[in-house]
Amino acid sequence: MALLGCHDLLSTCARLKPYPTRIAERLLPLLEAVRADALALEAAHQAQVDQAHPAYRDSARNLLHYLALRQTDQRELQDELAELGLSRLGRAEAHVMSSLDAVLIALNALAGRPPRSGSAAPTPGAMSVGATRLDAHAEALLGRAAGKRATRIMVTMPSEAAYQPQLLEALLAAGMDVMRINCAHDDIEAWLAMIRNLRAAQRVTGRMCRIYADLAGPKLRTGAIAPLGRMLEFKTRRDTFGRVLEPARVWLTPRTTPEVPPFEVAAVLPLDGALLQAALAGDHVDVDDARGVQRHLRLEARHGDSWLALGFQHAYLLDGARCALYHGETCVMAGHAGPLPEVVQPLLLHVGDTLLLTPPDQLGHPAEHDEHGALLRPAAIPCILEAVFDAAQPGQPIWFDDGKIGGHIVQNTGREIHIEITHAAPQGSKLRAEKGINLPQTDLAIPALTDLDRENLRLLAPHVDVVGMSFVHCAEDVRDLHARLAELGVSRMGTVLKIETRQTFENLPLILLAALRQPPVGVMVARGDLAVEIGFERLAEVQEEILWLCEAAHVPVIWATQVLETMARRGMPTRAEVSDAAKGVRAECVMLNKGPYIADTVRFLCGVLERMSDHQAKHRPMMRRLAVSKIPREPRRAPVTSPG
Repeated sequence: MALLGCHDLLSTCARLKPYPTRIAERLLPLLEAVRADALALEAAHQAQVDQAHPAYRDSARNLLHYLALRQTDQRELQDELAELGLSRLGRAEAHVMSSLDAVLIALNALAGRPPRSGSAAPTPGAMSVGATRLDAHAEALLGRAAGKRATRIMVTMPSEAAYQPQLLEALLAAGMDVMRINCAHDDIEAWLAMIRNLRAAQRVTGRMCRIYADLAGPKLRTGAIAPLGRMLEFKTRRDTFGRVLEPARVWLTPRTTPEVPPFEVAAVLPLDGALLQAALAGDHVDVDDARGVQRHLRLEARHGDSWLALGFQHAYLLDGARCALYHGETCVMAGHAGPLPEVVQPLLLHVGDTLLLTPPDQLGHPAEHDEHGALLRPAAIPCILEAVFDAAQPGQPIWFDDGKIGGHIVQNTGREIHIEITHAAPQGSKLRAEKGINLPQTDLAIPALTDLDRENLRLLAPHVDVVGMSFVHCAEDVRDLHARLAELGVSRMGTVLKIETRQTFENLPLILLAALRQPPVGVMVARGDLAVEIGFERLAEVQEEILWLCEAAHVPVIWATQVLETMARRGMPTRAEVSDAAKGVRAECVMLNKGPYIADTVRFLCGVLERMSDHQAKHRPMMRRLAVSKIPREPRRAPVTSPG
């Protein structure tokens, strides 16, 4: 009875404690366990912390602490901390241990207990150290942002940047901070010309700009489709009643010494040089149309050995079509047109169709049917990466052209992959050469750094500030890049790791730890390929998780793919694009793609980012468990031959 009375007394005393005290006493062991887990994960990966650059070891520790924090669902804990008016840990990414210690000290005070043995209150400014580190790391990699904004603007260079120096001046004046060279396009001569034009523009504008070379990597693409023949089409612009509003501008040039038109034209038509030499302004050239009629081209002005001509009718011209030069009604000279460009018909695919994926040495072709519509031969298209034929398995999904066409693998013979199309537009979807292929569940054991990448890096290393690695899969890929930079004597060059596959996202913690060995480093969220790989419905969730993990590692993020793309191409943004661009303030850099209105787009984005920077910095998440926070044992890639 005495014991029971004592127990009742203790229970009564507990109930009489203030509500905040009772909550604090219950939460203290939970927070202590979270803190212990964070230190345990750091200890388990101490070797990776030690391998990080000395100035980035605290960043590696903080990343591990954050991963430990996100390995369990913290939402209930967050709600109870909020009831006490304490930090909900929802902004702890950049300073996990300081946040935990601050909350523990407050809980001990509410519970009427002394601080945890050996603990001390966070020093003034401890909560801002992580943000300060992130800002410093971003500046080391990408330089300072122009104007009042903290987020930098990166612009992909079009081919015209190699021979239009005024374009670089306009981009710098508009606010470009980083120039992106896409090594999947153009060549070394063009890239070096772009760099020279940028340097000249910097001298004119007084603006500084970093140069970022984006290596192509082992991009999976469709190969060539067999051409149908050679043909040329041009047409006029007409009003509702069929009246010509604007004739077709056609460039007539000698077939043996063709000249590039100095302005935009609808078509280039090679002709006999002698015929063009005999021509006068006001003459006309009649050309046989493929439909059995003639089309008339009026000669407007000579440019070198070529002529600008105007066509007032829709024309289909075949290679070798007969043509004749006329002075008034008099035929002066006859000849033939060509060679004309090859015409390649895309494959038209419907749901339920079979598509064959073939090796790169074969040409693609459309499906063939007999006179009754029965299938004789399914459509086929080559894949330029042969490693696919060793890795793809039946049942795995496959996507083409940024997710516009999808299917699943039915059979892989080692030379042909049979695919059943499951996703296409109701009227069918067209598949062309040079379109991306995504295999989100296929483990392609190929290095991210190809032989061509290695050579391009050798040529560009003396001229650029940052290099981007495409299709990173694992930490070993990062070490390969670091080794190549060391070979070239540019170990201090900045690196950017592109997150564009499911495998990359799932390995992101280990990739970040490897990257911290050789800073400065950043991450690019390539949302186009990533959306196809993980599913469009998960893109918003996954890009949030990438932002959180990178902030925990104090690694700057580049927000990429289709930012204000409509404005860059057409001059006006969509409402959805403006909202998307505004979210870029949460990253350290936003990437724009090329387009005829790119300078206006840079200027517009500057305004959006400057306004948003007054309202938001990063974000506050709910602490649901993150699957990616579980660090697996680091996989080792089997040695393979690097694709060119």
